[in-house]
Amino acid sequence: MRGALLDGIPESIVIGVSLLEGAGVSLVAVAAVFLSNLPEGLSSAAGMRRAGRSKAYIFGIWGGIALTSGVAALLGYSAFADASPATIAFVTAVAAGAILAMLADTMVPEAFETAHEYAGLITVAGFLAAFTLSRVMGV
Repeated sequence: MRGALLDGIPESIVIGVSLLEGAGVSLVAVAAVFLSNLPEGLSSAAGMRRAGRSKAYIFGIWGGIALTSGVAALLGYSAFADASPATIAFVTAVAAGAILAMLADTMVPEAFETAHEYAGLITVAGFLAAFTLSRVMGV
């Protein structure tokens, strides 16, 4: 859950910034965000359920994170409208770093704990899927 905010806010700001180009949000970017957040969300929700949290609590937390991410996308669109390419590159790099930090801090240890024989293979498959999406979509 903490990881969702750690990477979700910068990720959403970058989505908002991408709207500044006028071409809309790239399908590859949306697919990448969805694919990266799906296992994170499922894992977190399962952990909260095991801890005895109610469905209302879990949906409330994830609804709040979704709302916060939407506000961050709006902030990215409005606050960086006149930003230089270097500033936008910096924001994008921070978002990428936040994603890597969340992976290293949360997802990789959990994946290794539950499926350590396959954690590396699954990680490589995820990167290959992202690469394939970017090539097929022409980005």
